[in-house]
Amino acid sequence: MKKIFYFLTIFFALHLMAKDLVVGMELGYPPFEMSDKNGKASGISVDFLEQFAKEHGYKLVVKNIAWDGLIPALKTGKIDLIMSSMTITDERKKVVDFTIPYAQANLAILTPINSKIKSINDLNKKGEILALKRGSTGHLYANKNLKNATIHLFDKESAAILEIIQGKADGFFYDQLTIYRTWQKHQDTTRAILAPFQKNPEFWGIAIRKGDVELKKELDDFISKSKKDGFFDSLGEKYLKDVKDTFKKNHLQFFF
Repeated sequence: MKKIFYFLTIFFALHLMAKDLVVGMELGYPPFEMSDKNGKASGISVDFLEQFAKEHGYKLVVKNIAWDGLIPALKTGKIDLIMSSMTITDERKKVVDFTIPYAQANLAILTPINSKIKSINDLNKKGEILALKRGSTGHLYANKNLKNATIHLFDKESAAILEIIQGKADGFFYDQLTIYRTWQKHQDTTRAILAPFQKNPEFWGIAIRKGDVELKKELDDFISKSKKDGFFDSLGEKYLKDVKDTFKKNHLQFFF
């Protein structure tokens, strides 16, 4: 009995001593980052980091932060890392460091059901209107490659999507999962073009503060291990089985 009490005391002492690992996420991108019916953070990214924290002796704390506030929160030390389906870009690498990629994604197009849009080239014309989320890779792509279109920016992807549903815009770009699921919900008003149009896929990474070498190594090692031991595959089966099957059927690259 004394031994049991001793080990329990040690366990709780270590738990109390565990260092907080504060992650910033925008909890608006199911099933990667979202809230459950009780308002608790959940999803693939949360499951992944909970396991990481457990294995490395951290206590995970999730902060729901609007997209534009994530990198500023990291730079000012309010959070320790960002795991929010964030694409690794050269621009972002100027201000934060990234882990090795844990997933890859491609942009896809959502267009009104009756539009004549068939490919990305059809949107690079005068008079075509793009509804895009401010700061997203779709926004960055359009700025660089679609000089002839008119770009309308929104702080929330839901607002941009509404422009497509209502027929006020001709194209919305986001990752294939978002486009596919949005089309599923709005098949009477929208059409999805899932074929990738970028030369290279996008890679998602976990953002950390510049110079945080120790945390980067821990995360890099855990990402590598999770790809080898099937942990990522299990998360895909848990949260994205229907999408995984659809992507396979259409010969599209899955996230993991």
